[in-house]
Amino acid sequence: MAISYNFFAKNIPNEIAVPRLMLTDDMWSKLKAILLADRVYNKLEHRQTMEGILYRLRVGCPWRDLPECFGRWNTVYRRFLLWSRKGVLKRIFKTLVHDTDTEWEFIDGSYVKAHQHSTGAASEEDQAIALSRGGNTSKIHLAVDSYGLPIEFMITGGDIHDSTAADDLIELLPCADYLVADKGYDSERIRDKAREKGATPVIPRRCNSKAGNTDMDWCLYKYRYLVEHAFARLKHFRSIATRYDKLKIHFESMLSLACAMIWLPM
Repeated sequence: MAISYNFFAKNIPNEIAVPRLMLTDDMWSKLKAILLADRVYNKLEHRQTMEGILYRLRVGCPWRDLPECFGRWNTVYRRFLLWSRKGVLKRIFKTLVHDTDTEWEFIDGSYVKAHQHSTGAASEEDQAIALSRGGNTSKIHLAVDSYGLPIEFMITGGDIHDSTAADDLIELLPCADYLVADKGYDSERIRDKAREKGATPVIPRRCNSKAGNTDMDWCLYKYRYLVEHAFARLKHFRSIATRYDKLKIHFESMLSLACAMIWLPM
């Protein structure tokens, strides 16, 4: 499906090259409908602004280095701050998460290296950056459905173990038949939490466990690669592979937008 450049042609001088864009006309029509339903004013420059935010998501550049074709960098940046503060970008993701196949749900965690510019936020609130073996890191705790599409996530500091965040993540998930996770989630507390949500836990026990793995569905466990593939797709966006945002709310907005871009073609 070809990308339309007509929107930019009227506003961009001929000598300014247009970088690769991400939104087709069909994709923008979906996003525009969600924005209008979320009481965002119908402004002509919103598509240009969204492309600027997506460019920064994909490239990971400083906001000041946005190409001129997206408009003034501080205009795009202020719009991103406003939409983050109001939760607009999160709601885009949650609106697109429809018709999910939650017969199987897969959960896992992945580290994200925090760039040196993302530390030192002038705030006393927890910004989900902590010291781990790899230095300053954040951690994405992700859940995907039977198709490997992201349905929920949490962000914590890199010092938080997967099993520590599991209860809160499972609480956010819709009901499922099976909940699949790796040995990092080997805990009867987590298994009980999954059963409370009506799901059968498919979590292997460690080799020193006395209970053993006689009840494991190893055939279903092989499909756990779906959550690993979801992380790989998300980390194609350099602003997700490396955290550049100082505030947790901004990184959550970027991650929500990355998840939305996976759902948008559906």
